[in-house]
Amino acid sequence: MIIAVDGPAASGKGTIAKALARHYHLPHLDTGLLYRAVAATVRRMELDPEKEADAVAACDFDELTLADPGLRDDDVGQLASVVSAHPLVRAALLQRQKRFAHQEGGAVLDGRDIGTVIAPDALAKLFVRATPTIRAQRRHAELKNRGSTVSYDQVLADIRARDERDSSRSAAPLVPAADAALLDTSFLSIEASIAKAIALVEARRPRG
Repeated sequence: MIIAVDGPAASGKGTIAKALARHYHLPHLDTGLLYRAVAATVRRMELDPEKEADAVAACDFDELTLADPGLRDDDVGQLASVVSAHPLVRAALLQRQKRFAHQEGGAVLDGRDIGTVIAPDALAKLFVRATPTIRAQRRHAELKNRGSTVSYDQVLADIRARDERDSSRSAAPLVPAADAALLDTSFLSIEASIAKAIALVEARRPRG
């Protein structure tokens, strides 16, 4: 069983995907970490994230990079949104994600193009969303807890800019799959969001 969970930054898709993986005893992949690893490698190598050739050169990153807690930093997320817009970067990471999705028994993947590009054959596809202001509140609180002094207004501006980049890029833009179930977490608790997600997956599972 493949479960695809897509959505914009801070919508709750990662939390929901991890919970679904635990519930159904499936392996989980946060595909955004792959792009964050590319972004971090670009920065470490002092390359230009706007240049496709530089970003592609960073796709051959060390697997240990994925365990770096610094990948969760907001500045890395902003860079990841830049490098992920390059078609050749997405192509370089495509097969790695497809192999994970189609392993025996299935998997849960979250990202921005899982249901449209990586696993269009997924049994269940969720598109998780929330308003930009609520997503900014969540991300700002998360960053404050990690010691960041970034302002709420800056976080909101970054989220809106990232949404624009992700939805308008030519390669695998952030859009719901035609057959995705929409899950708006704006006014739901984490527990309610997870329960709703499980119900949506169950509605897609064959009976008997």
